[in-house]
Amino acid sequence: MPKQPSILTTWGEEKALNALKKMLLIRAFEEKAEELYALGKVHGTMHLSIGQEASAVGASMALKPGDYLLNHHRGHGHCLAWGGDVDKMMAEFLGKETGYCRGRGGSMHIADVEANNLGANGIVGGGVPIAVGVGLSIKLRKTEQVVIVMFGDGAANEGAFHESLNMASIWDLPVIYYCENNQYAMSMPVKRAMNIERISQRACAYGIPGVTVDGNDLFSVYEAVKEAAERARAGDGPTLVESLTYRWRGHSKSDRQAYRTREEVKEWQKKDPIKRYAKRLGLSDKTLAELDQEAKNRIEQAVAFAEASPEPDVNTILEGVYA
Repeated sequence: MPKQPSILTTWGEEKALNALKKMLLIRAFEEKAEELYALGKVHGTMHLSIGQEASAVGASMALKPGDYLLNHHRGHGHCLAWGGDVDKMMAEFLGKETGYCRGRGGSMHIADVEANNLGANGIVGGGVPIAVGVGLSIKLRKTEQVVIVMFGDGAANEGAFHESLNMASIWDLPVIYYCENNQYAMSMPVKRAMNIERISQRACAYGIPGVTVDGNDLFSVYEAVKEAAERARAGDGPTLVESLTYRWRGHSKSDRQAYRTREEVKEWQKKDPIKRYAKRLGLSDKTLAELDQEAKNRIEQAVAFAEASPEPDVNTILEGVYA
């Protein structure tokens, strides 16, 4: 296997460090979210992406300002990787008026339309067919934008997945289908849910490229998504990218995780994408710890902002309803 180029050589020190800082911020946000949930400050459930940070940051870094993002229910990390304001995110997470969706969306529906982040979706695979519409809009407007849609391995067994890939393929739409294969659709192991080795193999049925990448290797993710984006901008249609990763926590907060062993989780934790990337940058444990503390401090500031923010006024409950 050819040796990958030096990240510092390819990106420069500032860009390379910013990627690490984003991963640390995502990890800190998710850990704080878990803590706030335990304190009863979060409405409903939530889906944490601890362990999947490189998958989110690497993909977002490969795209350009003006591109579109469609997210899924495990989407805090993608929103932050896209450049989301952590204060507004935390306020939305806690259901406050100062949140991105004025506290009405919560964990699974954070959106930032001004940044072309068209939002997360609580429906499994719900964003996949929407991406076809966004891709068609781009093509009709003849811009050089692309849309990336995030979904999990479970969504790859939804009918909408196959219908969407087929339509995007025959119309050569600029869509990147980004499947985060974290090994389980709720409690269902991916190896029991489909009779193929890689989800990316399904791309061949629609005449489009399919690629599987190590989702815990930030630079590998970046390269795969960058290539898919270049293909889409050139008018060559969609690509299916499968990112192999792992969630350290349960599917949601009600998940007892009886379907997997602690040993399995520990083995994946040894592949921590943050430590792996920091090692590749040649950073010391001390420097990594300092950057980690910076991220945690920023999250504490976001919590303070959110907790000081007002609750939505019940008299405005119908504002923003359009369907």
